[in-house]
Amino acid sequence: MQKRMLGDLEVSALGYGAMGLSHAYGASLDEKESIYLLNKAYDEGYTFIDTAEVYGPYFNEELVGKAFSKIKDKVQIATKCGIRLAEHDRGLPLPDSSPAFIRKSLEGSLKRLNIECIDLYYLHRIDPKHEPEEVAELMASFIKEGKIAHWGISEANEDYLRRADKVCKVSAIQNRYSLMYRDYEKLFSVLEELNIGFVAFSPLANGFLSAAYQKGVKFDEKDDYRASMPQFKDESYAQNKDLLALITGLAQKYDATCAQISLAYLLGKRPYVVPIPGSRHEARIVENAAAVNINLSHDDVKAISSALDNMTISEVFGGTKK
Repeated sequence: MQKRMLGDLEVSALGYGAMGLSHAYGASLDEKESIYLLNKAYDEGYTFIDTAEVYGPYFNEELVGKAFSKIKDKVQIATKCGIRLAEHDRGLPLPDSSPAFIRKSLEGSLKRLNIECIDLYYLHRIDPKHEPEEVAELMASFIKEGKIAHWGISEANEDYLRRADKVCKVSAIQNRYSLMYRDYEKLFSVLEELNIGFVAFSPLANGFLSAAYQKGVKFDEKDDYRASMPQFKDESYAQNKDLLALITGLAQKYDATCAQISLAYLLGKRPYVVPIPGSRHEARIVENAAAVNINLSHDDVKAISSALDNMTISEVFGGTKK
C-alpha cells in the first residue's frame, strides 16, 4: 500500500480502525477471529493500526498486542489516553487529562500492547480542566523517556492545537471526517502551516457511505451504537438520496464501490489525510484497501465538494456541520 506522512511519521495511506472488533458495533468478536482480521488487514497493506485504552475497555489493545507481537517493527500502532470511565471499567466516559491519570494509562497501554514505545499517542478528548501546555509538557516527557515516539490530539480545535504544538511538536490530529461531516476542513491551513497530519475517523459515517444498508435496517440496541445513530433512521435515507446517488454514479464511473469512492475522496482532498476505516468483515477490509488505487481526478474531487455544499444531508452521528 502507498505511504503517507503524519508530520515525520510514515504510515500506510489507509489505517485500520480496530475499535469495532470489541466496541460499539455489536458483541465483541472472539479473540481468534479478531486476531485473524488484524493480520488480514496487515496482509492487505494496512500497517497503521488504531486502537484505544477505552475500546472494550482495555481488551482492544490486548488484541492488537497479540496480533502483532512478532512483527512489532513493521506496524505503526496508535492508541489513546485521557478518557476515564465513571464506574471504573464501565460507565460514562469522562475526559481526564490529569498527569497522574495519563501516566497510569500509558503504562497500562504499553503492557497491553506488549511494546516498549507507542508510535502515536493521542489525547482522546480535550479536558477543559487542564491546559494544552500541561498536556504537551507531559507528552514531551514521555518522548524523552522513549515511551512514545509521536503524539496527537483527537477532536482537536485550532486554539488547543496551536498552543500544544508550541510546547511539544504534534504529529497528527484524529478528527471526524467523511462526505457527511466536513467541518474540520477548516483546519487544513493550520495543519499545512504546522506540518501536522489528519487521521480521519468514521470516514464511512459508521458504514452508511458503503451503501450496504437500506431503509428499515435494524441494529442490536444493546451493544450496537448504530441503533441510535441519526443517519440510519428511516427518514434519513430520503434526505440522503442525492448523496447516495452522487457516490453511486462515481462508483460506476470508476468501476469501484461506494465505500471506495468515499475513501478515495478523502485521500484526494489532501496528501496528509489518512482515513482509518474499520470492519469486522474480511471482504470489507480487502475492499477498503483497494481505495488507495482509485485516483479521483482533481475536477471530480472539486465537483464532489461543490455538490456537497449545495446538497441536503441528514444529521450524522457526531455532528451535523459540513
